[in-house]
Amino acid sequence: MVTNITNFGRSGLSDWLLQRASAVILALYTLFVVGYLLLHPNLDYATWSGLFGSTWMRIFSLLAFVSMAAHAWIGLWTVTTDYLKPTAIRIAAQAVIILAIFVFLVWGVQVLWGA
Repeated sequence: MVTNITNFGRSGLSDWLLQRASAVILALYTLFVVGYLLLHPNLDYATWSGLFGSTWMRIFSLLAFVSMAAHAWIGLWTVTTDYLKPTAIRIAAQAVIILAIFVFLVWGVQVLWGA
């Protein structure tokens, strides 16, 4: 039996489902933003700020941020486990990736919900 400590006890099926669900959320978010931009050709700061000032858009954006973090982690975890065979290098790379994803997620939340 193969056990990998960097997997945190998830199964391949749960990773696959999370990857697909996050992709759907990111696709919906992208389609919404592109559609909004196309339907508002004379978009100004007040309109854009009003959109992102609404609670539902902040929640939708937060969901997109979390989805991007999960999607990136699963994808990069897969790449590092496939291509970085030395354990020390793989764990170091994964630690850097986790830190970067965490920093970007916290930064995104601050931008979205900050003053």
